[in-house]
Amino acid sequence: MFKLIRSYIFWAYERGSFHYDIMVTAILVFMFVSPHFINYNDKPVETVALHASEVLVKEAGTEGTSSRFMYQIRADDMGAATTDAERRAAILRVIEPISGEVALDRYEPVRDAQGKVVAYNAWVLR
Repeated sequence: MFKLIRSYIFWAYERGSFHYDIMVTAILVFMFVSPHFINYNDKPVETVALHASEVLVKEAGTEGTSSRFMYQIRADDMGAATTDAERRAAILRVIEPISGEVALDRYEPVRDAQGKVVAYNAWVLR
């Protein structure tokens, strides 16, 4: 029994043999079944556009016959917008050259770990 366990640990079987197939099957079962039972805490990293000219665009579904997109705009690109109307105008000023005429549905700030606004997520209908 110890010899069998030792040969599994050191992967001593030839490819195509019965024991090799058992090891490969066990590995595949672990890879595909374990995420359902083990929380690996892997989540996508929230990205913010790094360069001033970058705008991140993600598809956000549809509403009726219109397509909905989520644009992420750096706070630096917004200028000195302080009121809601100024922010909406600044967001449209950045988005419309990229995607044409759109209707701004809503927006929300994206904050860093210190609470500083680094970007804005804007949902638009096109």
